[in-house]
Amino acid sequence: MRTSESARMASAAEARFRIQAPNSRPRAVKIIALDAASEHLVKRLAQSSWNAASFFTASAFAGATQPQDARFSMTGWLSDLAGRTKDLIDEIASADLVVMVASAGENAEAAAIIGEACSLKRVTTTALVLGGPAISDEALSKTLSHLRPWALMLVIASAEDYIADMLTALRA
Repeated sequence: MRTSESARMASAAEARFRIQAPNSRPRAVKIIALDAASEHLVKRLAQSSWNAASFFTASAFAGATQPQDARFSMTGWLSDLAGRTKDLIDEIASADLVVMVASAGENAEAAAIIGEACSLKRVTTTALVLGGPAISDEALSKTLSHLRPWALMLVIASAEDYIADMLTALRA
């Protein structure tokens, strides 16, 4: 009789190679709403229980140009959900993953600033776009064109529940 790999791994000899402790620290996920419509969604999501997720809005981005020797073309500031201004670079530096949330047809140009900062700090980015049957392909394409260059993973969701499920899957 042949023993399966699963049965072999259950033996005492094999079990000693298993990691017995949980991950030492939870994943630090920063969730950023890129527009007013997604801001409402992100605020609702923030009321749920999450592991180590922080929620922000990008509606307060400053457009001041940095000095020529600076690595970014713009200074980016975030707001937490209480309305306090947060420095984009500081928040990204402490993140394992940045999730940008946008609504199809809305302006998602802030994704370029966030994506540039994530590239510099080598932080993975994901973009979640809330679409739906009432959204035209042209409106969706406009939003995707802003997000595509800056997101390692890009998901179009047809319902708000799917956005919440994706955040759970990403261990937010």
